[in-house]
Amino acid sequence: MKALARAMRGTAAERQKLLGVGEAAARTATAANRVITVSPTTAAIERYTGVLFDALDAASLKAVARRRLNARVLIFSGLWGVVSPEDLIPDYKLKMGASLPRLGKLSTWWRARLSPVLDESARGRVVWDLRPKEHAAAWRVGDTPSHLITVEFLEERAGRGLVTVSHSNKLLKGALTRHLVSLTDPVIESLADFEIDGFRWDPDSTTTANGVTSTRVVRHLS
Repeated sequence: MKALARAMRGTAAERQKLLGVGEAAARTATAANRVITVSPTTAAIERYTGVLFDALDAASLKAVARRRLNARVLIFSGLWGVVSPEDLIPDYKLKMGASLPRLGKLSTWWRARLSPVLDESARGRVVWDLRPKEHAAAWRVGDTPSHLITVEFLEERAGRGLVTVSHSNKLLKGALTRHLVSLTDPVIESLADFEIDGFRWDPDSTTTANGVTSTRVVRHLS
């Protein structure tokens, strides 16, 4: 928080580059970042917005699914490291891939601090890892989970075969998170009931090695 406050005293160009947003958004983010120690807080699941959280639509979850969301889901944050959906946080803007003066790249800075805590929390559990690359760098999962499941989203393109989804990747992850918290004890086979916009689980793509199961959700050309 201190490093971010110092950075917000930089020039407009410096702040815009750090925050990775346009000029108008940088002005809004700067104003929020300058008062994070005194501004009102709200639950993280309500604070964060965007396509992923729209697809998750936590407010419409059934009570039991909402309890699972609060108990099981962790959200990675450039400023806070990791928060639970119920953690109360103020408005702010800081990406995990940003570099703060004196601290350096945040994903690297957080890794040493998050890894021992998260490794212990994950010990003996099945972990569904839906993080983007910059967040994945903040916790290199060790040997502690009983099993790690990663999901890749691909779609078939004419003349190109299967390509990684970029535009709707966040939407798909939000929808998948919603699907998983609707289940009592989700396992890899739980993906058989997941479908959105033509994307379906491809069980034949599933591989397991060294305690990590990797699988794909694919949309094929009709």
